[in-house]
Amino acid sequence: MPERLFTPRFCIMFCYTFTVFASVFQLLPTAPYRVLALGGSTAVAGLFHGFLTFSSASTGPLTGVISDRIGHRPVLISVSLVLAVFSVSYAFITDYRVMLGVVIVHGAIWSALLAASGAYMTATIPASRRAEGLSYWGLSTMLATGAAPVIGFLVYRHGWNTLCFEMAALNLLMAIIAWALPDDRVEAQLEGHGPESWPASISEFVRAHVEWRVFWLSITTMVISFGYGALTSFSALYADELGVSPRSLFLTSMAIAVIVGRVTIGRALDTIGPRRVLVRALAVPSIGLVVLALANGRLSFALAALIFGAGFGLMQPSFTSYVLAHVPARRRGAAFGAMLAAFDTGIGSGASLFGVAAHTFGFRWAIAGAAFVAAFAMPYFLFAERRLHFRDATNSQQAA
Repeated sequence: MPERLFTPRFCIMFCYTFTVFASVFQLLPTAPYRVLALGGSTAVAGLFHGFLTFSSASTGPLTGVISDRIGHRPVLISVSLVLAVFSVSYAFITDYRVMLGVVIVHGAIWSALLAASGAYMTATIPASRRAEGLSYWGLSTMLATGAAPVIGFLVYRHGWNTLCFEMAALNLLMAIIAWALPDDRVEAQLEGHGPESWPASISEFVRAHVEWRVFWLSITTMVISFGYGALTSFSALYADELGVSPRSLFLTSMAIAVIVGRVTIGRALDTIGPRRVLVRALAVPSIGLVVLALANGRLSFALAALIFGAGFGLMQPSFTSYVLAHVPARRRGAAFGAMLAAFDTGIGSGASLFGVAAHTFGFRWAIAGAAFVAAFAMPYFLFAERRLHFRDATNSQQAA
């Protein structure tokens, strides 16, 4: 019989993650409209999401290691409370430049949450069902991605301040949910996986504690998250240009594709093999972006989202499971920090550069550029896994 997957702890973390992304995906699609209302341009509007993720990417390796040492549950509780403060602060900012400055700090806090939650959930899922468990857990993100933009725009009709206070309430709910989780520090000590000692210097930390191999391999996801970051920020504005309604159609359709893929194929990821699924999934998002660049109505717009979501949704759990098979349990936070650094660098670059490209050349050419970048995902992965000896380790495990 397979080990039990849907434990109370798994369900609590599922609810926590859903609430996290229900909050942030109300902010990301509406923030560009707020920046425009405060006098910023389309290019500047993309910087909000870009600065958030660049900050998250640059601090991810550090916050991941810190969460390994002080405990993932305490990080989840404290970060949730701090994010509530940030949500409220946006209500009182009347200068888009200040808003961009605040979101940089916001991104650093956000990276701690992502690294800690990923490491905590990985410890919760049985190793024999890791890819399946990560696939199901990721549904919480996609469910929130599909529902939150719709809710966000409905709340935004009542004013930006109303939206900010509603997001703060969700952040407080996150802290309450995290409080209900078992303390992972006690479990780690009982299992003999206590935290490593703190590094003596910054150079020692960078050399010995950052998962550089994971980071370089994760550039695979960076080139796809470039388009993902652009679309989470600008798909609503592109829908306006095409006359497509509702504005949230792309994100909602993408979420549907991810959910269907993970409920069907995701259940068999461990049986099929994460790498086999990953290599095929890497080729799909660029096709979706090409269709989106050529879209001229609601049907083609939604079709592009379904194609992109099909590849993107299977890429994440299969890549994460593949990487974690090569990382010690005590370094999971660091590994998630490294993956987060690459993934968020792609999102930040996409949100920032796409805004400039759309402002200069138009949305269609900007999306075509994102498709070109995403097309490098598969060849880079095949090159990097051999260069970094991940493939050798996988072959050894299969032989054993």
